Amino acid sequence: MIDELEIKECLSEVEDPEMKISVMDLGLIYSISIEGNHVEIDMTLTSPGCPVAPELMAAVHRAALNGKGVESVHVNLTFSPLWDPRIHATEDGKFDLGIF
Repeated sequence: MIDELEIKECLSEVEDPEMKISVMDLGLIYSISIEGNHVEIDMTLTSPGCPVAPELMAAVHRAALNGKGVESVHVNLTFSPLWDPRIHATEDGKFDLGIF
């Protein structure tokens, strides 16, 4: 059985290449769904025109595949709701961004 916490730990290793902050701390991962050996991830970007979108989505995909028992992963990109660091970032992410 796939553990969502383990998937989150795997995704914590993925950093936004421009900000050098984990996608989990930035709050870019909106949801993780697990069905059998398949993981479905809804994520967003810091801006709709993010130039590293393909690279970041591929890194999230690869990281999730590292979870125990994971056989397939699909990463969905959404901009609803738009990312807002004051709402979506963790406390650590807000600190790293200079939001107090």
